[in-house]
This record gives sequence, structure tokens and C-alpha cells, in this order.
Amino acid sequence: MYLQLAWRNIWRNPRRTTVILLAVIIGVWSLIIENALMRGIAVGMIKNGIATLTGHVQIHRQGYRNDPVIENSMTDPQTVVAALEKHLPPGAQWVGRVRVNGIASNARHSSGVTIVGIDPAAETQVSFIGKAITGGRQLKTNDPHAILVGQALLDKFETKIGHKLVLMSQDTHQEIVSRAFQIVGMFKSEMQSTEKQFVFITRQAAQKMLQLNHGLSEVSIIVPGQQAEMVASRIKESLSTETFEVHTWRELLPFMTAYLKILDAFVYIWCLVVFIAMSFGIVNTTLMAVFERIREFGLLKSLGMKPWWIIRQVLTESFLLLIVGSIIGNILAFLTVYILSGRGIDLSALAAGAEFAGMTRVIFPVITVTDWSIANLVVIVLGLVVSIYPAAKAAKFTPVEALAHV
Repeated sequence: MYLQLAWRNIWRNPRRTTVILLAVIIGVWSLIIENALMRGIAVGMIKNGIATLTGHVQIHRQGYRNDPVIENSMTDPQTVVAALEKHLPPGAQWVGRVRVNGIASNARHSSGVTIVGIDPAAETQVSFIGKAITGGRQLKTNDPHAILVGQALLDKFETKIGHKLVLMSQDTHQEIVSRAFQIVGMFKSEMQSTEKQFVFITRQAAQKMLQLNHGLSEVSIIVPGQQAEMVASRIKESLSTETFEVHTWRELLPFMTAYLKILDAFVYIWCLVVFIAMSFGIVNTTLMAVFERIREFGLLKSLGMKPWWIIRQVLTESFLLLIVGSIIGNILAFLTVYILSGRGIDLSALAAGAEFAGMTRVIFPVITVTDWSIANLVVIVLGLVVSIYPAAKAAKFTPVEALAHV
């Protein structure tokens, strides 16, 4: 009976009901979309960070992160390999790299770069480079003089595939060494800084050039699911902390970790802002409806209706409005996310600003169950809370006062 009466009452004044519904719809839609965009930015940044030679877990020789020079490389990685074979879960992938700072130059230009020696076959399963080749070809294991270069670096050096690039760095004997490599492929990444920073050669070529023998600078691991912390903990227990250091991506990417914490706080702040804006509309409109029906409430009380029943009646009307508005707002929000998920939001025109903030060039909205639940609970639960005041106002009038109201 309450639902039937409430549904009829809210449509007595279609214009007023439409105003409340619009406030609720816009509130729910904006909460879900805003949270989805923020989560999309976070997911894109994390995926890009992990794919850009970070992985979920990394292993280094003790002191390498503080001073990433060739002398701090792992000279005997077999201990690490044994630990990985013992503790990695099914589906995990790992790869060993040589990474050192150096200088790339040609006849016209020179620039500081990070030289990365990779195992081409294994690297395609771990980092972005496997799917990033946009010109030429991928490295091969038996390519001692081949090099992959980013598109931005090619443009900067005014060179192209097939031309030569000279790499210079310091070897394990602290001697300056240089080698000429032929550009066999070009890669494109989410951020231009990555294209300018990294150049890739085979791991064997890097080890030979730097006289590193079978040594490695780092081991990067990709694990399925949310197992990074568990895997890192197990590997730490198997390796000597005096010789090796093990870090998860959260430790390797502190900016991303800080952003995730800020994002969670921002979600609650945005919910509060939307709720405050929406609550004014709900309270004002519900109060108008209550004052228009004062004589009706007085008549009901004179017939024996208790004050609590009147409060329940008004709250039921507000509940129906909130539910209908939430349903429509959810439908519109999911349709918006579905449309945007096809191509994403392209920020290429703002690439410099987006890259400065660590954002990817294309944002794909992401709806999480937590954000969706928060958005709907904020609107429905807090909407009912602010409706208590108009409902209490309606129940407060005595029959004499109400019937005398003009």
C-alpha cells in the first residue's frame, strides 16, 4: 500500500518529480563516470609502468637501485634462476636484462640513453617491446650488431631504419667502450620519453660490449593475478639480503603508488561534492511537496495515522525517486563507458601535458565494483538521510494546524 500510494503521490506534480529525477540521474552518472575516468587513468599508468621494463617484481644486486652502474650487476645469476624455478607460480614469466646508461650518437647528433640488452624471445612476453615495433623488424638472438630505436629518437637524430648508431658506455673494467649498431627496427610507446630514453640490443651483444660475461643487471618478473607481494616475499626468503634486493612494482614506481592513494581520497571527496549539490535539490523540492500537502497530512492524522506512518510515507516517496533516478543514471553511465571504451579518450593533442603527469595518451574508462557501489550508496542512503527533515516536518503538524493552513 505504501509503495502504491507513494508512486501515485510522486507523479501528482510531474514537473517537480522530473527535477528531482534529473538531479539524481546527473548525480549518479557523474559519480560513476568521474570515478571510471580516474580509475582508467590509474590503470593505464600502472599498465604502462609495469610494461615499460618494470614488471610486477624485480631482482637486483644489493645497491644497484641506488647506484645503477655496471659494477653493481649480478655476476652469478644462477642463484636467482634457482629461486625463480622454485617459487614462481604457473603462468609467471621472467627475463634477465643488462641495463646501463650510455650515449647514442650518429654523424649529426648525440644523446644520453639507457642501453638495454634483452633476450628478444623472452622479452616479448614480459614488456611492451614485443608489441611496440612499428617499422622494420624485431631483434633476433643472433643479431650481434642490431639495435631497436624509438620513433622519437629516430626523429631527433634525423635518421632511419638501416642506418648506423654508435653506442658508448663504461665496461666492468671502467674503460670507455663503443660499438656501432645497425638500426633494424623502430618502436612506439605510450610516452615519447620512453622512445627517447631506451635503445635495445641483444643481451649477448651487451654482455660482450661491457665485458660482463653472463652477468645481469636485473631480473624482471610478470605474475598472474594479484600475486606480486606473495611472490616477492617468497623470493626474498630464498635469497641473501646481503647480496640481492627484491622489489615489487609499488616500490619501483612510488609515484604510481602515491597516485593510487590520492585517487582513493579523491573518490570520496567527489562523492561528497556531488551529494551536497544533489541534497539541496532533494530537500528543497521535497519540502515544497510537503507544504503543498499539509492539509492532506492533517486529514490523515485526524483519521488516526500516526506521525511515524507519515514519515515512512514521505521517505518511501523519496526512496522511489532515488531508486528510479539511480537506475536511469546507471544505465546512462554504463552506456557512456561502453561508448568510450571502444576508442578511449585520445589525449594525443595534449601529449606533452599528459606525459608530464605520467598519463597514457589514450584513456579507457574502468568501472570497479567498489566505485559503483559507493556511487549508488551515496546517492540512495544519504539521499534518504536528507529526506528525513522534510518527512519529520510533515509529521510535526497537528490536525488543527494542518487543516487551518491555506
